Amino acid sequence: MLAKLVAPDWGNRLVTEITPYDVEKLLNKVAAGRARPSKVTPNNRARKLQAAKPTPVRANRTGEVLRKMFTYAVGWGWRDDNPASSFRRRIENPRERFLCHEEIHKLAEALETAEDRRAADIIRMCMLTGARVGEVRQAQFEHFNLEHLSWSKPASMTKQRKIHRLPISDEAAAIVRQRQLLVPRGCVLLFPGDVPGQPVREIRRFWAHIQKQVGIPDVRIHDLRHTFASLLVSGGASLEMIGKLLGHSQMQTTQRYAHLMDSPLRAGVDAVASAFRPRPKLVHDADEAQKSA
Repeated sequence: MLAKLVAPDWGNRLVTEITPYDVEKLLNKVAAGRARPSKVTPNNRARKLQAAKPTPVRANRTGEVLRKMFTYAVGWGWRDDNPASSFRRRIENPRERFLCHEEIHKLAEALETAEDRRAADIIRMCMLTGARVGEVRQAQFEHFNLEHLSWSKPASMTKQRKIHRLPISDEAAAIVRQRQLLVPRGCVLLFPGDVPGQPVREIRRFWAHIQKQVGIPDVRIHDLRHTFASLLVSGGASLEMIGKLLGHSQMQTTQRYAHLMDSPLRAGVDAVASAFRPRPKLVHDADEAQKSA
């Protein structure tokens, strides 16, 4: 982030020279986005660039990094104030994409028949646990308790830099056991990469192939985490439970899934309305009432 977004503009400036105006100007530039190569044409230098798309989320994350940087600068005595302490946050429109049951079924079938078992198991673990792909890639056998069906992620692996312990299903535990048989003896990593002692670096090519095969070109690997949460909601899980399983440190983060709970709530109020609705009278009952009168 610093090398691509900050250094081109501030690389030759002193820490003491940066002002709140400089921060705002830089974040405006980041939020405006940049032109990217078109994905439709072949991958070469001659392909045209797409129009720039606004990136408010990236601007907000850059602002958070700058605020932290200048907080350190103040603590180290490099300057007296923090020019990014109250940077203007851009309005974010969270991207929500959840796989439907048919897409989940097709994805499961594609992963089952995939030749790259290592990459396929990474995707399956993401789907079965709701974990981030980086957490799965760096997972080690010692992090799992297969007897109690739990996964303890060390603080160094999680986004919140806190230990996150969560239960896992029998299916996820089966993948861990299978990986024990597949990896070289003495390897601590579930998914070792091509470099000895290092986890697999990336699976973007594999995922691109799966996207095409399943017909989900707009689905990111991170959307499997959202799908995991949506399935929990449909199963009756509370937002507090979902937050704990996903490792959210703030309830506000989990609130993005609150609208998914409308369906079971609507079913509840419909049940009340159905019970309160007057029952229709039968015609022959009305005729008998007239005769008795």
